[in-house]
Amino acid sequence: MSSILQEIEARIANVRQEAKQQNVGVVSEIGDGVAKIEGLDDLMMNEMIDLGNGVTGIAMNLEETSVGAILMGDYTKVSEGQEAKGTGRLLQVPVGKGMLGRAVNALGQPIDGKGDIKNDTFYPVEKIAPGIITRRSVNQPVQTGIIPIDAMIPIGRGQRELIIGDRSTGKTTICIDTILNQARLNKAAQDAGDTNYRPLYCIYVAIGQKQSNVAQVIGALEEAGAMPWTVVVVAGASDSATEQYLAPFAGAAIGEWFMDNRMDALIVYDDLTKHANAYRQVSLILKRPSGREAFPGDVFYLHSRLLERAARMNEEHGGGSLTALPIIETQMGDVSAYIPTNVISITDGQIFLETDLFYQGIRPAISVGISVSRVGSSAQIKAMKQVAGRIKTELAQFRELAAFAQFGSDLDPQTMARLERGKRITELFKQGQHAPIPVEIQVVLLWSVQNNIMDGVPVEQIRKFAADFSEYLSTQKLQLLQKLEKEKKLDDTLVAEIKSVASSFRETWKP
Repeated sequence: MSSILQEIEARIANVRQEAKQQNVGVVSEIGDGVAKIEGLDDLMMNEMIDLGNGVTGIAMNLEETSVGAILMGDYTKVSEGQEAKGTGRLLQVPVGKGMLGRAVNALGQPIDGKGDIKNDTFYPVEKIAPGIITRRSVNQPVQTGIIPIDAMIPIGRGQRELIIGDRSTGKTTICIDTILNQARLNKAAQDAGDTNYRPLYCIYVAIGQKQSNVAQVIGALEEAGAMPWTVVVVAGASDSATEQYLAPFAGAAIGEWFMDNRMDALIVYDDLTKHANAYRQVSLILKRPSGREAFPGDVFYLHSRLLERAARMNEEHGGGSLTALPIIETQMGDVSAYIPTNVISITDGQIFLETDLFYQGIRPAISVGISVSRVGSSAQIKAMKQVAGRIKTELAQFRELAAFAQFGSDLDPQTMARLERGKRITELFKQGQHAPIPVEIQVVLLWSVQNNIMDGVPVEQIRKFAADFSEYLSTQKLQLLQKLEKEKKLDDTLVAEIKSVASSFRETWKP
């Protein structure tokens, strides 16, 4: 009898030993997209766990006797007592040029119904950001096609510029317009056979957005012919908190492949407020200690390790770049709340959109006072520096004077002239949705408004004048625009030519 018992015990010991070698555990608790697994001793952080039925777990909490894992897929197919196997592989997503033109989920799987993506290159979702030594300073512009941004708050390749404001103030529109402008520049360089131009590939990450909003964005990109240069990563409002938490990291990995392969990429995170909320949800279910506003203590690290991956590499390390445009939604314009202050302190500047300006019809509703780019004029071509140097100061002075002039006191002619100039600059800065303006036309328009060309034009007609002048330049004066594009700076000859063109157009234009 004792020999039979010994044999059974020996078999059990063998099974346990085999399970340990294969790294197999058992699901002890399941709920809300999170599983507690016992028996998995040899696991890495972010390692994928195979739970069967097409469900994958990602190891998040490595505790003494158990592992807390967040689940990807239909977690209702997982039950307590089920077997779970460690895969020995970190969570990774497919990367490469094959992703361009596609809409994918947080795991890089296509969701656009256009078939499989042929790709054999994978990047880990979490990766350590490039160090200081391997980076170089930002000095190449990202032309957004939006006059107030390119003139006053320039963005450079490798920069992280925060777009912040209340709900429905045009944050996504700014980012989409930037992507559309890159597509226009990329296509123009491709058609001209310009081998010196480095195209900027774009990644748009939708976090917690309604599917209808995402469909609208994809529709706008397709209509403008921007999809061949764009990847759309979607973790919608109906997707799990796990997918919403992972989507920005998947997008960053796709962008890093371009950076590592001597190319330039731009990534939009829309938006990180919803990302922080998804991470809070996951963390609370995993029973991690909550802190301020119930966010876990590492929510700052969550966004810093994501945004630090945006960089411009030096020539020894390929010279590629990844530019990040994170979006943060504020409540009643409160930029001093927890998540907004966190992300402001991580980024290299912010564009603040003001609700009051938006409802006054000033769109994009950029607040000149709070908005700043810490890269500054390094991210502008010389011609733009020459014409935009005084604009921000003039506009800030105008806003102050306008508030003072409301009291109706008598104003001297100099103050009146400043007010009139400010009104015209404000009107010029108003811009339609999905209509980016080439930088050469921006330079001519800004030169004209600063050199009295638009002084006689009624304020309410400034936008019409600018639209007609832009059309005239792009159809009748292509040589001037090509010279500006080639030279990238204003010399006396070019200034004289711009003055002649602007003056003659002003004389013939009728309001």
